[in-house]
Amino acid sequence: MTFIPTYTLADGMVVPAIGFGTYKLNGMEGKKAIVQAVHNGYRWLDSAFNYENEGAVGQAIRECGVPRSELQITSKLPGRRHRYQEAVQTIQESLWRAQLEYYDFYLVHWPNPITDLYIEAWQALIEGQKRGYIRSIGVCNFLPEHLDRLINETGVMPVLNQIELHPYFSQKEQRAYNKKLGILTQSWSPMGRASKVLNDLVIETIAVAHQKTTSQIILRWHVQLGCVPIPKSASETRQRENLSLFDFELSSTDMEKINALTKENGRLKNQNPAQYEEF
Repeated sequence: MTFIPTYTLADGMVVPAIGFGTYKLNGMEGKKAIVQAVHNGYRWLDSAFNYENEGAVGQAIRECGVPRSELQITSKLPGRRHRYQEAVQTIQESLWRAQLEYYDFYLVHWPNPITDLYIEAWQALIEGQKRGYIRSIGVCNFLPEHLDRLINETGVMPVLNQIELHPYFSQKEQRAYNKKLGILTQSWSPMGRASKVLNDLVIETIAVAHQKTTSQIILRWHVQLGCVPIPKSASETRQRENLSLFDFELSSTDMEKINALTKENGRLKNQNPAQYEEF
């Protein structure tokens, strides 16, 4: 089994330095890919209400042969269910879909600042944690102003903030703000959704020097930034490859070269949390 370092979050939860994304892993094939990922060594599985695969994740947990206590499962609250009572009910539905007694993490998927109900949503997550539905609560795609408002109005800090983060959009300022508040940064689309970043000449050159794949170089970059990537793959070979990150290290020069690839408009689908509304 690959050795995977851990982080201890602000609430004491201990998490692995890499997770497994399950977006678009649905139905029987999705369930098989998730079971395979657990067999390959992943212990943190990332889902969401809107992925419509909480059932597949739950079934994979029951079939994988690894005790539930050794796994960490995330799901997320959709934007259309931010009103307090609807949010509490959605957490319950998430549990029933997966047939789980609790989620290790439940996150507000997007702030949806135009609708402006994310404080209610956060209060529902706080209540869900009190009721034992959730062990740790966090957010996705929250900008500094959203984080400040959560803390100022509820007094409760998210333990993690899952954000779009890849070499073409390195989020230096947001990462620094998360760190200042003691919030772990988790990276979604860590490899840029298989965009041009995987064929970037700078990254390919670094990969050749380390005798690693471009995917491994990118994921190692995330790890050395102090972020937790959540790559997704249904391929057993790639699942194993994406875990093989902890037997080499990028130099400071390597890191600087990759950091320099970031673009001001590097978001893949222009989903700026200052305006974007997810439902």
